[in-house]
Amino acid sequence: MFRFLHAADIHLDSPLKGLEQYPDAPVEQIRLAARRAFDNLVETAIDEKADFLLLAGDLYDGDWKDFNTGIFFINRMGRLRDAGIPVFMVSGNHDAASQITRSLKLPDNVTLFPHRNAETRNIEHLGVAVHGRSFSSRSVMDDLVGSYPQGDPGLFNIGLLHTSLNGRPGHEPYAPCTLDALRSKGYRYWALGHVHQREVICSDPWVVFSGNIQGRHIRETGPKGCTLVTADEGRVIAVEERELDVLRWVLCRVDPLRCDTTDALLDHVRETIEAERAKAGGRPLALRLIVEGITSLHNRLHDNQLQWSEEVRAVAANLGDVWLEKIVLKTRKHSQSQEWGSDDSPLHALMQSVENFQLEQSTLAGLVPEFERLRSRLPPELLAEHDPFRPDEDELVLLRDEVKELLAAKIAGGGSHEN
Repeated sequence: MFRFLHAADIHLDSPLKGLEQYPDAPVEQIRLAARRAFDNLVETAIDEKADFLLLAGDLYDGDWKDFNTGIFFINRMGRLRDAGIPVFMVSGNHDAASQITRSLKLPDNVTLFPHRNAETRNIEHLGVAVHGRSFSSRSVMDDLVGSYPQGDPGLFNIGLLHTSLNGRPGHEPYAPCTLDALRSKGYRYWALGHVHQREVICSDPWVVFSGNIQGRHIRETGPKGCTLVTADEGRVIAVEERELDVLRWVLCRVDPLRCDTTDALLDHVRETIEAERAKAGGRPLALRLIVEGITSLHNRLHDNQLQWSEEVRAVAANLGDVWLEKIVLKTRKHSQSQEWGSDDSPLHALMQSVENFQLEQSTLAGLVPEFERLRSRLPPELLAEHDPFRPDEDELVLLRDEVKELLAAKIAGGGSHEN
């Protein structure tokens, strides 16, 4: 029997994009989170007595400012070497973009697979063959699986690959391939990287995206970590998730329906955040609060949004280790359609036009052509993770709702106010 860890998308010292707009953001805590999560990975490998570690690409995050990132990695690999744990890794699109990475001398317990063709490394005493191929450049659009050798039926074969598979939302379609192509190689386990959300694609054979080990922004929510695999007599007998993240990003939704006062709603918010902290095992939270649903407090919340936001931030501060990334109001009145007037009223017609406007079929660059010229001048790395000119569906729906609220307030002269 033997055990190994599969991790990917470490993104050591990833730059903090967009946090400068939040004056109370825990910048240093987030900046160091990837390193601390990587330390947890190393400790897990040692504590679990793993026979080897697989890293499926994007260890780094493009070019570094200096060698400190690489020195940190080499130091941690030294700990694994002292524990007798070899490491097998491939370069992903972010690693391939780094010039310094290519000149870094790796410790002797670390194998980095080449990019010209897939190669194989055998672990003789375990009867294991690890096959891998690195990215040669940041943008690899070819199917790399064809260059991987057929598995040796006398060995436990593992494929190490950075890929988009058949495509995943929010990820560039790098090194596309099919599940059938992976199966055809006769491997027992495919350790995949590039997709930041953990996903078990298949269990015969095992094809797994381990996800990244630390969320870096609000689009990377929930537990993050690695996969621990146990094999015996030539087959996988256990595949387990191990949480490694040290700071958790959370989308926290609150339904205000049963809250008659803002104090009651604040209590509901407090209880919901406390529940999220419990689910996160006491980790610090970076949290987006979404208050969504029908409520009699609708006007009061929207008319006093700044005050309400400060009260919520006070609740979070009192709980400790909770940072509110954003507060989003998506509430509705009990009789919203009635307040718009009859079906043939101008206000009702206007609101229906906004409601039916298919923003999700457009992009900001399409709505305002000048944006496309601006976008074309931006460095590609600024657009790789999340293109601000192509917001996701939730952001577009929120924008549409805010337009409706603004129009209703303007036409109605500010709207009615609850006492």
